Amino acid sequence: KEQVLQEQIDYLTKKLFGKSSEKRNDDFEGQLYLFNEAEVEKTAPDPDEEEFITVEKHTRKKKSTMADKFAGLPVQKVYLDVPEDQRICATCGTPLERIGEEFVRREIEIIKPSIKMIEYYSVSYGCPKCKTEAEVPYIVRGRDEHVHMLHGMASAGTVAWVMYQKYHNSLPLYRQERDFKTLFGVDICRGTIANWIINNAEEFFTPMCDYFRRKLIEGRYAMADETPVQVLKEPERRPETKSYMWVFRSGEFDEQQIVLFHYSETRAGDTAREFLEGFHGYLMTDGYSGYNKLRDCTRTSCWAHIRRYLIDAIPKGKEYDHTQTAVQGLMYIDKLFDLEKKIHGKQGVTFDAIKKFRKDKEVPVLEGFWKWFEVQHAIKGSRMYKALTYIENRRPYLETYLEDGGCSFNNNTSERSCKAFVTGRKNWMFSDTPDGANASALVYSLVETAKANGVDVYYYLKYLLLKTPTTQTSDEELEKLC
Repeated sequence: KEQVLQEQIDYLTKKLFGKSSEKRNDDFEGQLYLFNEAEVEKTAPDPDEEEFITVEKHTRKKKSTMADKFAGLPVQKVYLDVPEDQRICATCGTPLERIGEEFVRREIEIIKPSIKMIEYYSVSYGCPKCKTEAEVPYIVRGRDEHVHMLHGMASAGTVAWVMYQKYHNSLPLYRQERDFKTLFGVDICRGTIANWIINNAEEFFTPMCDYFRRKLIEGRYAMADETPVQVLKEPERRPETKSYMWVFRSGEFDEQQIVLFHYSETRAGDTAREFLEGFHGYLMTDGYSGYNKLRDCTRTSCWAHIRRYLIDAIPKGKEYDHTQTAVQGLMYIDKLFDLEKKIHGKQGVTFDAIKKFRKDKEVPVLEGFWKWFEVQHAIKGSRMYKALTYIENRRPYLETYLEDGGCSFNNNTSERSCKAFVTGRKNWMFSDTPDGANASALVYSLVETAKANGVDVYYYLKYLLLKTPTTQTSDEELEKLC
């Protein structure tokens, strides 16, 4: 018991004061690496013989120049001219002629953003002849080709901007309220901004997210994760009660990336089962048992979580002690990560090639890992015991990624998608109402989907708000908005 308590103290101390990076360097003097003993123990070269070293060919990333970094910026030239009364030769008094210019320096100038009110007026035209001679005067009026369908006075660009600030830059609404006052001199309260987001997201983003959901379910690969969120005014629930924001996304290697957020009052597995109803492909998740309720798909489990449990089980100061069982297990997993990095680093590699590579190179490592696992024993309640239990419970899903080259080896991609929400949550901390939480899920879905596909987030939000898709918009039209 004392050993378990001391281990817990060491673990918490490491979490509080230790480094957060999970990277390791297993190549160190005095130890043999499990997978390259042959290379380490090769015969030393004869000092009398000439030694040749072959360096693997590699390409170095081109260093970016100043012109590359600021290629998209407009350039304004400012000429440091000679005053007119000094354009006379000091020797003979002849007027000087311009003979050229010389570069002096560059400055990056930030121009304060501006805001303006746009008022639209319909211009009327009438026939002066019909006005006096006809029974009914002939009048035509200018029409609005882009009818304002958004909720509130804000334009599509303004609504997209406040969404971009909150869900991309993690800027809470109270700070945006302050910026409207200090930067623009306009008094717009956060309640008004919140209504712009909630009402417009609910009406015009819901059809787009529902369409993305249908495409996700039709796909072959999916990933999922979840994280807590606090919603203050949920019916019949205390403000302190945890709710959850779920993330469902397409496969890590899919050509078109889809990232969808979904708000739920609970973490029950029924949420995932209902959201992914009809999905029959491969689903990558962490070790949460709630995903066990999904029966119509093939589960794959995350090796990065296995790795973290083993890292946590390494005693303090024993990170590179190969006699430690946790370090031994970690070396098998690190080898798998290295192999995954190697095959995915090749250009133009196909899923079939990945599947074959995994069968040839990774299966032997996995066999060694399971042989190591089956002979392990640990004190009940210890970190190693928890790691072994976690591995045992995930074992049915840890090798299913070998069945298809398009499957991911870990769930890090969906965790990175979830991190965007976690970062924002640190600033705005909670949602006031379920409507606000649902709106956040909708906007985060489009923001992260745009980011995953390399699309400018602000202009994509503005584009959708200008197009204003509704529940009556067909899938063919929604496909054009992707």
